[in-house]
Amino acid sequence: THEELCRFIARESESVVVSVGYRLAPEHKYPAAYEDCLSATQHFLQHLELYGVDPARVTVCGDSAGGNLAAAVSQTLAGRSDLPRLRAQILIYPGLQALDFNLPSYQQNRGVPLLFRERAAFYILQYLNGNATKLEEVLEGSHIPVDIKLKYRKWVSPD
Repeated sequence: THEELCRFIARESESVVVSVGYRLAPEHKYPAAYEDCLSATQHFLQHLELYGVDPARVTVCGDSAGGNLAAAVSQTLAGRSDLPRLRAQILIYPGLQALDFNLPSYQQNRGVPLLFRERAAFYILQYLNGNATKLEEVLEGSHIPVDIKLKYRKWVSPD
């Protein structure tokens, strides 16, 4: 489903695109998908010469949950001196925070198809533990302890 988009991104960014088929939730809980993407990326970076790839052209990319995975892989590999550095990360409507589903972007787009606010929270719960029984608590924001909210308020707040 993404081959045409991957080819476009590769062409326009002059990068190499390798699409990773990772295990999906809810059958495979976190960290299965992350581990799949990290393992595939590490393997690719360790064997670039086998694929005839210039190390300076490797970019990670993902959309939705894949955007989250691309960001996580990028962060994990950022400090590695034994692998080539990634050229960039391309994140297309990534799911990057699940601390607060009441931020302005969630409120402004709460009724915009395809990924309604409630559906976004539901999918995050599926990804994390396959159980959406705490959906209302997550939407209210009561799933995060007050001390954690205060710690991350600088980065995750309506302000």
